[in-house]
Amino acid sequence: MIIVTQAHIVKRSGTFRKAAAAVMVVLLAVSLTGCLYPDEKKTENRVSYRESVKRVQSAIEDFQKDQGLLPILNADENTPKYEKFRIDLDQLQKRGFIDEIPTTAFEKGGSGYFLIQNEETNPTVKVMDLITVQKVNDVQRAVNRYKSAHGGKLPAGEEVYPGIHVVDPTLADTKNILLKSVYSGQDMNFIMDQAGVVYVDYAFDIMQLIDKEGLKPTKEEDLRDELVKSSDYVPVKSLPYQWSGDSPVAVESISQHS
Repeated sequence: MIIVTQAHIVKRSGTFRKAAAAVMVVLLAVSLTGCLYPDEKKTENRVSYRESVKRVQSAIEDFQKDQGLLPILNADENTPKYEKFRIDLDQLQKRGFIDEIPTTAFEKGGSGYFLIQNEETNPTVKVMDLITVQKVNDVQRAVNRYKSAHGGKLPAGEEVYPGIHVVDPTLADTKNILLKSVYSGQDMNFIMDQAGVVYVDYAFDIMQLIDKEGLKPTKEEDLRDELVKSSDYVPVKSLPYQWSGDSPVAVESISQHS
């Protein structure tokens, strides 16, 4: 039996105070980082994809030569453009085309899906950032709640493109959901169409790329393609962008697979 006397309590109170202070420091440090999503604090995930993409690219090319097809998971026609043709990494590993699945992949606890773009003409490996997807989904749920509670009205802020508004973070109660661009690292806006479907606004990233590369876009092209060409990432959860005047403009999409 352990007898705890007043002397014991007094003697150990200093230790408890020190421990409590240490805990408070840790909690303060965590609070200053904000609300982090899974793996977002692992900044190496954002900088290590280049090597992973090269490895997977080589693997899918070898697989296609050997098997006559691409190692992709099935997707229906309604799957959005930048979310379909996920690479079956398990199959690549089991058949010996890669030694191990990259730790950057969702399958290994990372924050991205590996996709194939230009699957019919020039299969190219790209990454879908799941942090972006998760945050858009969170904002979408908030918009749906607001819409349901306000008779179908949307938490609309400024109209930034024809028929497309910024999601008002105060109305939607999404002020704590912040998103950094995978391209520029800049803060991004959440926008929505007239049906209340939420997207990310990539106009800044597109404009920055056009200025940097001295591109001369045409009115017909979807400017998102330029982001795909210049980066390992796809602009997931986005609307098409067209060149209008001297800037990229998001265009409300009729079909959800674009």
